[in-house]
Amino acid sequence: MIEKPMIIQELEEIQDTALEALKKIENEEALQNWRRDILGRSSAVMSVFSNISQHPKELRPLIGQVANQVKQTLETALLDRSEIVKEAAILQKLQDEKLDVTLPGRRPVTGRYHPVSTVLRRIYAIFADMGFQVHRSRDVESDLFNFELLNIPAYHPARDMWDTFYVEGEGVVLKTHTSPGQIYAMRKNAPKPTRAILPGMCYRYEQISARSEIQFNQLEVIAVGKNITFGDMKGTLNGFVRRLFDKDVRTRLRPSYFPFTEPSAEMDVECFVCGGKGCSVCKGSGWLEIMGCGMMHPVVLQNGGYDPTIYSGFAAGMGPERISMLLHKIEDIRYFWGNDIRFLEQFR
Repeated sequence: MIEKPMIIQELEEIQDTALEALKKIENEEALQNWRRDILGRSSAVMSVFSNISQHPKELRPLIGQVANQVKQTLETALLDRSEIVKEAAILQKLQDEKLDVTLPGRRPVTGRYHPVSTVLRRIYAIFADMGFQVHRSRDVESDLFNFELLNIPAYHPARDMWDTFYVEGEGVVLKTHTSPGQIYAMRKNAPKPTRAILPGMCYRYEQISARSEIQFNQLEVIAVGKNITFGDMKGTLNGFVRRLFDKDVRTRLRPSYFPFTEPSAEMDVECFVCGGKGCSVCKGSGWLEIMGCGMMHPVVLQNGGYDPTIYSGFAAGMGPERISMLLHKIEDIRYFWGNDIRFLEQFR
């Protein structure tokens, strides 16, 4: 009987020992350690290949053949054991993380509309029932549309009523009010009657306080047609206010001035906090201002494409933030832009 070379006996012993150790492995970390120790570059099996030149020439083919067989046997055994370990890990995970479907579910955290967006949607719905359409206008305006066509020429002292942001480019401003939308809406429909609401963001260079911001939402209301009167305006706005706030809320109109309406007025509603008796919210007057309004100035009608001798119309402008403050008794307009989750989560 021919005795096996010592190196081949060592390879067979390494194979038997490694396979026995592999059978006892139960996790991925131990598998990786086994791979490194048995099949790594510095392992006993792999060193045979690098040192094969040190053996007699007649034994080298046999040693190489046996070393390859041992290497392949160990690699195959490693793959088989890896599958077993992975399946065991999955079963253990399913056992440990099983879901009890009889437990009550958790209510998911859902988003909600910003309070001003909610008020705007209510306003849209009310005026839509009255036959008004929504028109949008751009935030960056020309001086022509923001002032000139609204009966506010460059020399007009009423320009001091708006603290305007001027941007690069001659005669270009950030929209100070939604009134420029009047001209766009009228020119789009003239000479047909127009009933439109014009929501948008406005910008004014003002001192930020509890009641004023440098940017804010505004919404314009216009109606143009034949034989539209001040009484039509009052009836429309009263109907809107009573649907928005309460059917029994009292309103009043006070004389005012706007360059694009004549006559002009301010509309107030009875204070919700004190019921008209006078308090700190209404500054003791018992009334809260919600919008400005008036009959369209003939110059504005003409700039919008209507003949003021045939057509008439009214316009009104309101601030959704101010209305939101009244509806929810919010004391500081800055809360709307603070992005404080504690504040926003109060409104559903």
